[in-house]
Amino acid sequence: MSFLHTVAAFIIALGVLIVVHEYGHYLVARLCGVKVLRFSVGFGRPLAIWRRGRDQTEWVLAAIPFGGYVKMLDEREAPVPSAELERAFNRQTVGRRFLIVVAGPLFNFLFAIAVYAGLYMVGLPEARPVVANPPAATLAHAAGFRAGDLVRAVDGHAVTTWQDLRWRVLQAALQRQRLSVEVISESNRISTLLLDLSGYPAAEVESDLLERIGLALYRPKLAPVLGQVVAGSAAEKAGLAAGDRVTRADGRALASWEELVQVVRARPQQPVRLSIERAGVSLEAVVTPDAIAVNGMRIGRIGAAPEIPAAHAARIFVQVRYGPLDSLAQAVVKTWDISVFSLKMLGMMLLGEVSWKNLSGPVTIADFAGQSAQLGWIPYLTFLALISISLGVLNLLPVPPLDGGHLMYYLFEWIKGSPASERAMDLGQRAGIALLLVLMAFAFYNDLTRLFAG
Repeated sequence: MSFLHTVAAFIIALGVLIVVHEYGHYLVARLCGVKVLRFSVGFGRPLAIWRRGRDQTEWVLAAIPFGGYVKMLDEREAPVPSAELERAFNRQTVGRRFLIVVAGPLFNFLFAIAVYAGLYMVGLPEARPVVANPPAATLAHAAGFRAGDLVRAVDGHAVTTWQDLRWRVLQAALQRQRLSVEVISESNRISTLLLDLSGYPAAEVESDLLERIGLALYRPKLAPVLGQVVAGSAAEKAGLAAGDRVTRADGRALASWEELVQVVRARPQQPVRLSIERAGVSLEAVVTPDAIAVNGMRIGRIGAAPEIPAAHAARIFVQVRYGPLDSLAQAVVKTWDISVFSLKMLGMMLLGEVSWKNLSGPVTIADFAGQSAQLGWIPYLTFLALISISLGVLNLLPVPPLDGGHLMYYLFEWIKGSPASERAMDLGQRAGIALLLVLMAFAFYNDLTRLFAG
């Protein structure tokens, strides 16, 4: 995907999530009778201003897109006419102020729930949890996994997709637990395996956990035929198209898709000459794989997927679809699980049990935005939901000047019966800003490290 496409996908994602978050504050403020002076998407110099409604609220699009704000009538910021005092934010009860502030993060969670529920109702094509033969000396091999095993349940929880399996194993690895895994073999024999993660180092969860413990997605032997070419990818730029059979790579005969993958992975940003057959005609093409970083290694990727015969597709793919109520329930559970997991990861970072390399800044998020948009609207919406949850969790942390910091002050005021002193709030604000700057520095450092690592 081009740089401009990545930037566009990133800006759209930011815009959507900022509007969702700030609209939560705006809507609840209006419901509580507070006058809203400005609704701004972005900071800095206004690029466009519209005035709407009885209060002539300013709707602003600003130059710096990394955030937004809702400005309300408040005596602490400017004099308020006596006729409008009751509509000032600072004159509201603690309960109302709490609701107005918490509404922003809450709308982020509601947005994620709505996205997941919609996707579940539409139906998601997912990989079945069928495992490949695990390498010797891995935890999966020691547990007794064999090629073709279909995972049906983990610790009594039904597992339908490969992502379900990944999620269960990831949580168990963080807690250093032993997992009871029910599998059904290719011969339809049901057995229960014990996957011992009690000694797995939690600091390594940022890498591909399943691959490290020996669990890889089962892939039947496929012909080197392109089934899909991603728009804007290296494959499309080289003129490759769905249906092309790749017969040779740099003169080497290819018998399977896996052999083509191995050639591409080994040649990041290096031209590969391909011989292809298209509708009975032999052609030549030169493709330069994009370089990506996986587990600290630079590998090549061209943005193409194999053609999968229907017989194989039924074995390795499943369509996940629920009715409206079940979709909503599944979406709530998924949002809750991701939120709790995010908090656990943050806590383990603070305790030094998980590497700070897990922090990501705007460069990494933009890259993921571009990649997910390149894959289609379902991955892009899933990406938006995940980032929306992260934004909601981050804003609920009890750190000034985040929403959670204000909520902390309001809880203190509710318990004490009077607001915190100006000095205490000023010190809290300074400490909070310092902490956020440190986190931002770590995130930018990780971004730059990933960028220069390819």
